[in-house]
Amino acid sequence: MNKPRADFVYLASQSPRRAQLLDLLQVRHQPLLADADEDAEALEVPLPREAATAYVQRVTGLKLDAAVARLRRRGLPAAPVLCADTTVALGGRILGKPADAADAHAMLAALSGRTHRVMTAVAVQAGRRRLQALSVSRVRFAELTRRQIEAYVATGEPMGKAGAYAIQGLGSALVAHIAGSHSGIMGLPVFETAQLLRQAGWHIP
Repeated sequence: MNKPRADFVYLASQSPRRAQLLDLLQVRHQPLLADADEDAEALEVPLPREAATAYVQRVTGLKLDAAVARLRRRGLPAAPVLCADTTVALGGRILGKPADAADAHAMLAALSGRTHRVMTAVAVQAGRRRLQALSVSRVRFAELTRRQIEAYVATGEPMGKAGAYAIQGLGSALVAHIAGSHSGIMGLPVFETAQLLRQAGWHIP
């Protein structure tokens, strides 16, 4: 097995959850965040009639392309680059990050009492090799009252979260059942990520 070029990976994400999950794997990491003039949000715009699985994998690939270009532009030491993206889909509808409190309320009302999918794509660039994986989980929400939704939205937690909730936070109280990867729903599936890093030459127990 090839040995990694460095004893750390670059994490192209500002998500503290992803950093914590890499810590869980005992993988040293350094942030590789976008420059101020990069329009990261533009990468997340869905294409017309794009399926959620295709969307999340495409966006992850675009984010990884941008991160690799950033690494080269900055002249940083070589090391694997890890990127991930999470999306929520209710039927054929992609639920991204809510635009405002009203949008968050509408998303949560749509999810109430129903099962939706949470997809997280992970990609690692190790030299010339690009390794990819996809985690798909199913989440069923409890029946939510209007008051419950309003109270949750008022906490501010839904903002910046795909599907307008965070399963690692207060949003966990809305979830009746999950089938799949809890860490994947959080934003970085530990099992799939460990597999990719092993393929890249990392030693993970």
